[in-house]
Amino acid sequence: MTATLAATRGKAYFRLAKLDIVDYYLGVVVVWTLLAPAARFDTGVLASVGVFLLGEVFVIAAMVALDDLTGYRDGSDITNYSPDDPQRKRYRKPLVAGTLDEGQVLRFAWATAVVGAALWLTAIAIAPHRPVWTVVLIVVTYFFSLQYSWGVKLSYHGFQEFFIAALGWALVLAPYGLASGEFTGFALAQALLFGLGPLLFGVYSNTNDVDGDRRVGRPTVAALTSPRGNMYFVIAVSAAEFALIFAVPALGGPWWFPLALLPTLVARIRQLWLGFALGDIMRARMLGIHIHRITVLSLVVVNLVVIA
Repeated sequence: MTATLAATRGKAYFRLAKLDIVDYYLGVVVVWTLLAPAARFDTGVLASVGVFLLGEVFVIAAMVALDDLTGYRDGSDITNYSPDDPQRKRYRKPLVAGTLDEGQVLRFAWATAVVGAALWLTAIAIAPHRPVWTVVLIVVTYFFSLQYSWGVKLSYHGFQEFFIAALGWALVLAPYGLASGEFTGFALAQALLFGLGPLLFGVYSNTNDVDGDRRVGRPTVAALTSPRGNMYFVIAVSAAEFALIFAVPALGGPWWFPLALLPTLVARIRQLWLGFALGDIMRARMLGIHIHRITVLSLVVVNLVVIA
């Protein structure tokens, strides 16, 4: 009985931390391939990037746990994960499912936040490079990650979409700065593309969750605008990704970069079609997750070819 309870509790914490959603963690793979070949297996580089990644897991676990706690308390998660919505699985929200209580979630959030801070400080301390911009970026990222749905509640003041993208940008640029000490146009372009990936499946989630978000006053674009206005916003973000891909050669990338990202471009058009022409928002969201991973794979291949 005790072993069964422990296993059930462990699964609940796993789901609370969203450890099955690895998409932000893929940024370190992009960073590793952005490095010069000689640096990729440098022990100092591997140690600092590895510790940063581990800290990232804990910081994001704290962030999403606090987000779940806030969403449970204001009722938005109960609405968005209602029993009559077969596309949103209640077990993914331990508070809604009843597998954890508020005290357990809050203690988990602060424990993981403390561990995450300690690991990021360690990554800075052992890194081959510590440019000021990188250290500041890490501190700012840590602070605002915990303020996403807690404290100042950024996502409840109109910053949700920006934060989702900015977190991805930071989680590429920060470890790249620690490993290389540089800030290049090519690295910046890849960081921007990486951050747009989570945003372009997050906006489809927001489209699905519009009723719950409006009910609690969470001002996502989907909640603030009409369905048509939200569609235009998603199209605009998708178009910005297209423009960035075609601009990469001017930022230090190879001339054939847009060709290498052709799978992303084609799949993004299909995502828009699924979501807004066919009205299958959740299927479009799932496709967005796959598109992000395809983009990461494409970036890795490009980097291994170009930076050889």
